[in-house]
Amino acid sequence: MTNRRGLGAAVEAAARAHLLEHGLGAIAANANYRFGELDLVMLDGAVVAFVEVRYRRDARFGGGAASVDARKRRKLVLAAQAFLLAHPAYADSPCRFDVIEADGDPARPSLHWLRDAFRADDI
Repeated sequence: MTNRRGLGAAVEAAARAHLLEHGLGAIAANANYRFGELDLVMLDGAVVAFVEVRYRRDARFGGGAASVDARKRRKLVLAAQAFLLAHPAYADSPCRFDVIEADGDPARPSLHWLRDAFRADDI
């Protein structure tokens, strides 16, 4: 897979399948807002999980979570706020921000799920 978009779609599909296997429900994928994009929006019980999927071909050069810096976290929080405004059914739900690190073969990536990777009030 050489196409970046195709690679990203394959890794996000694998991450989504992983979360579904662990009992989460899908709400949205690739929700775009002026501030940024939410890769996956999932429901874990009553909690809305905003999930950032980060792929690295080789994990030796730092995992994907390390690339979710303060600037990226701010963008994700703003996009999550916009999502909640656009979807009032979830506006009063507890929320969290997860990161899924993926590496290796994009068709069958190795996944590491970091629940509650950061909090909106941490930024």
